[in-house]
Amino acid sequence: MTSRPETSVPLWRDDRFWKIVFQLVVAGIVIAILGLFIHNLRVNLERAGLEFTFSFLTNSAGFSIGETLIEYSPSDTYIRALLVGILNTLRVVLAGIVLTTILGVIAGVATFSDNWLLHKLSLLYVELVRNIPLLLQLIFWYFPVFLSLPPPQEQLQVMGLIYMSKTGIYLPWPTIGLPFWLSLGAVIALAIAAWTLLQRRTRAMVERAASGRPQAIALSLIGGIVVVLIALGFNWQIPQSPDPGQVQGGLRLSLEYSAILVGLVVYTGAFIAEIVRGGIQSVSKGQWEAARSLGLTPSRVMQLVVFPQAMRVIIPPLNSQYMNLAKNSSLALAIGYPDIFSVASTSLNQTGRPVEVFILLMAIYLLINLIISLGMNRLNQAVQFTEH
Repeated sequence: MTSRPETSVPLWRDDRFWKIVFQLVVAGIVIAILGLFIHNLRVNLERAGLEFTFSFLTNSAGFSIGETLIEYSPSDTYIRALLVGILNTLRVVLAGIVLTTILGVIAGVATFSDNWLLHKLSLLYVELVRNIPLLLQLIFWYFPVFLSLPPPQEQLQVMGLIYMSKTGIYLPWPTIGLPFWLSLGAVIALAIAAWTLLQRRTRAMVERAASGRPQAIALSLIGGIVVVLIALGFNWQIPQSPDPGQVQGGLRLSLEYSAILVGLVVYTGAFIAEIVRGGIQSVSKGQWEAARSLGLTPSRVMQLVVFPQAMRVIIPPLNSQYMNLAKNSSLALAIGYPDIFSVASTSLNQTGRPVEVFILLMAIYLLINLIISLGMNRLNQAVQFTEH
C-alpha cells in the first residue's frame, strides 16, 4: 500500500493565510488611527503650552468635599480627593446592587402572582419607571421628595428607629469593632453552609422525591443562629433624639446620597424585574406541570424547580444591569452628591487638565465594571449545567 503524496495548497488559496492578513490589516488601521489621535493631542497641547503629565495629582486640591468616608481637607492632594470620590461611588454602587437585586426579584416574581392587585402593581411599576429618563427621576427624588422633608425641629420618626429631616436620614447601624467582625464572619460562614444545604435539599426533593425535612430543620436552625448573631453580635446603635432637632447615634445618610441611591435602585430594579420575568417564562410549562404533579405548592415550585433553572437565563443580562448602575451613578453630579465624576469635574476645572483627568475617570469606571463582570461571570459558571 502506497501513501498518496500530499498536495500543497497555494498560499493565496489558504483561508488561514487570509485570516492572518485580515487581522494584521485591521490592527494596522487601529494603530494608525490611534497614532493620528495621539499626534493631534500632542500638537494641540503644544499650542496651548501644556505638557501631558499626571504630576498635578500631588498638588494640593484646595476644595472641600461635602461627604467623605476617610479624613480629607482642602490641603490634601488631588489623589486623595479622587480617592474620596471613588469611595463615595463604591458606596452607592455596592448598596445599589444589593437593594436593586432585592427589589427587582420581588417585582419580577410578583408578576406571576395570583393576587390581582400585586400583579397589576408590579406591571405598573415596571412600565412607569422604565419609560421615564433616569435624570428626571433623580431630580424628582431629590427636589420634591427628600428636600421636602421637614426642618429638624419637626423631624419625622418611624417607630423611634428612623428619624428624617432636612439634616438627613438616621438609621440603626451596628457598632464597628471586634465583636462585629467576628459576628459578620460567622454570618458569612453560615450563609455559605445554608446555600450548600439548600442545593442538596433541592436535589434530594427533585431527583429522589425526598421530603427534605432534615435539611429544612437544619436551615431553620442556621436561620435562628444568624438572627441571634445579627441582633446581639452587631451591637446596634439606635438613633436617639434627646432634644427636638437633635439626633445622636446611628447612621446618617445625606439627602443627596439617599436620592441617588433610591433613584438608581428604583430605576434599575424595573429592568431587573423584566429580566427575572423573562427568565421565569423561559422555563418550559412541562417543568411547572411536573413539579405540581409532585404535590408541591406554587411557592415550592418557584423555589425548587423554576427559579434555579431561570437563574441560567437571568444572570447574563443581570451583569449588564449592574454595570449600567455603576455607570449611571455618574449622574449624581446633577443633585450634588460628590461621587468620582463630581470630584473629577472639579479637579478638571481647577487644573485645566481635561485629557489626564478623563483618562483617569475612564480607567476607574472601566476597572469597576471589569470587577463586576468578573464576579458575575464566576456566578454564571457556577449555575450552569455541568456534564460528568
